[in-house]
Amino acid sequence: MSMQDTDPTTAAATEERTTTDTETDRDATASEPVIDLAGVTFGYTATPVVEDVSLAIDPGEYVAIVGPNGSGKSTLMQLMVGLREPDAGTARLFGERANRFDDGERLGYVAQQASAAKEMPITVREVVKMGRFPHVGFGRLSSEDWAIVDDALATVGMSAFADRRVTQLSGGQRQRAFIARALASEADLLVLDEPTVGVDAESVDAFYDLLAALNAEGITVLLIEHDLGAVVEHADRVVCLNREVYFDGPTDEFVDSDALARAFGTEARFLTGADG
Repeated sequence: MSMQDTDPTTAAATEERTTTDTETDRDATASEPVIDLAGVTFGYTATPVVEDVSLAIDPGEYVAIVGPNGSGKSTLMQLMVGLREPDAGTARLFGERANRFDDGERLGYVAQQASAAKEMPITVREVVKMGRFPHVGFGRLSSEDWAIVDDALATVGMSAFADRRVTQLSGGQRQRAFIARALASEADLLVLDEPTVGVDAESVDAFYDLLAALNAEGITVLLIEHDLGAVVEHADRVVCLNREVYFDGPTDEFVDSDALARAFGTEARFLTGADG
């Protein structure tokens, strides 16, 4: 039977089913975890650095991973974004195996050692410009793209250094430049591994204000931060790690729990205002 011969009632029902199916697919995508770890274990040697970690991060969450030095925080983050593959278990990013995920528009990542690129003979503006490449490839940036680059530079207080070579920057300035690159990507998920190291206090406050604004707009924020006071003040959810997960839940519940003492041991003094 041709389309012209289709009964109007049947056609309407078919269109309604198609629309409903499309909306269902959209809802399923929207409700799917951004990051989903199931029984993830990883070690550089026979001893695991991360062991049997299971957690899911939903769209729009603001999550901080905390733990003592050597607890596996950075390794866990690398597993989450596909830079490493689990020895056991599964790591999924936007519904795909994390180590096979290649949609650069959706992920903005600032590594702990972003300053390792200090030998690159390019300017700060060129570094930040790279954040737009997932959107435009290696073609010409539009005026809107450049406005986003300039806004990212202003946000991290680096506008005055836009034309300075990265090799001429301090460690803190380089880190801010790479934070700006991540912001310029306008990703759905912003992943930051101790991004405020070497950044002055005033810039840190502005940076956290920006993260809050981005999160309010629907961007998922995943943060490793050594300043536990800042985590308590800004994050909505805390994952406390020391090889395994000691706590995963709302920040206020973390403050009232014994997870900090169990994971940090003698280092667990920041909430009382003690040194360290």
